[in-house]
Amino acid sequence: MPSHRYSDVYAKVEVPLGEREWPTRRLRTAPLWVPVDLRDGNQALAEPMDPERKRRFFELMVTMGYKEIEVGYPSASRTDYDFVRLIAESDIAPEDVTIVVFTPARADLIARTVDSIQGIRNEVVIHMYTATAPMWRDVVLGHGREELKRLILDGAREIRDRTAHLSHVRYQFSPEVFNATEPEFAIEICDAVTELWEATPERPVILNLPATVEIATPNVYADQIEHMHKNLARRDGVILSVHPHNDRGTGIACAELALLAGAQRVEGCIFGNGERTGNVDIATLALNLHAQGVDPMIDFSDIDEIRRVVEYCNRIEVHPRHPYVGDLVHTAFSGTHQDAIRKGFAEHHARAVAEGRSEREIAWRVPYLPVDPADIGRSYDAVIRVNSQSGKGGIAYLLETEYGVELPRRLQIDFARHVQEHTDAAGDEVTAAGLWGLFASAYLAGADPELSLAGYDVTEEGGIGRVRIELEHRGERVVSAHEGVGPVEALAAALAARGRPIEVLSLHQTSMERGSDSRALTLIEYRCGDRTGWAAGIDASVLRASLAALVTAAGLASPAGVLASPAAAPAS
Repeated sequence: MPSHRYSDVYAKVEVPLGEREWPTRRLRTAPLWVPVDLRDGNQALAEPMDPERKRRFFELMVTMGYKEIEVGYPSASRTDYDFVRLIAESDIAPEDVTIVVFTPARADLIARTVDSIQGIRNEVVIHMYTATAPMWRDVVLGHGREELKRLILDGAREIRDRTAHLSHVRYQFSPEVFNATEPEFAIEICDAVTELWEATPERPVILNLPATVEIATPNVYADQIEHMHKNLARRDGVILSVHPHNDRGTGIACAELALLAGAQRVEGCIFGNGERTGNVDIATLALNLHAQGVDPMIDFSDIDEIRRVVEYCNRIEVHPRHPYVGDLVHTAFSGTHQDAIRKGFAEHHARAVAEGRSEREIAWRVPYLPVDPADIGRSYDAVIRVNSQSGKGGIAYLLETEYGVELPRRLQIDFARHVQEHTDAAGDEVTAAGLWGLFASAYLAGADPELSLAGYDVTEEGGIGRVRIELEHRGERVVSAHEGVGPVEALAAALAARGRPIEVLSLHQTSMERGSDSRALTLIEYRCGDRTGWAAGIDASVLRASLAALVTAAGLASPAGVLASPAAAPAS
């Protein structure tokens, strides 16, 4: 490895090494959380969010309890501008939510940004940024220190003058690449900006100090933040904010140490999306506080629903080992781990009985599980029942190699329960053929004999899709027409009209063989009432396989199917 080409952080920037106080502090309260998924995270997506995804993500954040949300970069794209206008012209933002918009320090882009917020009744923060580090000054901007300072103050003055009549507008400045900027220059610029913006405790200015590209161990960032915290002018009129990235894989540690060092506010993304290796994961940060007995002030009680929305909006799947939210984070594959967890659950239950209190109220101390899965909406099934070390760990591998079936992670967990029940009863090893038989019984069988799809037709007229669905229900032929939706949505609506409401949570499609004549397999995760489950469909046509899976789900979710079919058990 040509490591001689690189230098450490101390060769790149002066690191303030005063008397540290942060190592002796403890985190006792949650910071101000600011999700930047709709701006920073959105800029990092191969396929940026469309308006519907932006709105759905915003509404998720509001539901979770975020009170300050960066909603876009209105001068960068029409989509971002229109989303800010949607907030201005609708009631999707509760009055206690602060709206943040992002702009460079350029007069024309500032004007476009200020124009976008006209009519917003909520408190608004205009967030201006400019890179300040030597490499960016020399290579990207071509400005010396004085010229750059003048550019920044011109931008700050432009924002102030254009919004002087708007009492609900506050200001934020980010010296981009703060962590590679000379400490005295960062203080000089930040003090000049807070003076121009007249920062006071009654109308504080946010100074956001990004680790735009992570270049050092987390203690260095903490030293830099504490230096700013102790030496900034008008400190009581400043909200000190951090925006760590994750290039070294220590973004979370940087944020936690920065809070110890005096930061009051954290910008990041839910589950850590962002350029390169991502922004700091504010979900993990919040749940780290929860695991230490500190209220994070954000609701993660249904973390799987949060993940589904985030995955849908970002079009990026969350890794199964991702802290707290990954499908496998509460699953013990090791027999010794599983034994310790089972004993921990038994002790927890006995202690609750002895104290005469609910298991959800008493102190949590189960081995290998830093938090109670129930706190974040997870069941205990995957924790204590699915164990690949018991001889059934090759389930997914055998189905894929022998039958071309690729199971999503959550379906692997659900199916493992069926396999375990079978092997516990039979006492023998299950073959690939046996696995396929169990799979077919659990997810392909169970269709209601009184309900079937008799036919469908898909057309388009004038750019509007039309779907005709024909159901056979209890001997009656029922025809329905649907506009502006796809065939799966149309069939779901037709089933709901017959008393079979099925919500598709996720849909996975794969080919079972290679070649042009391969069969398609569709796997759907569905919800009916308060129950979730999985169903499958197979056909030469991908569309017919999807519709078949939905009809099977309707059968499994029917009153008889719910009681009789193990596939309808709540999913992990």
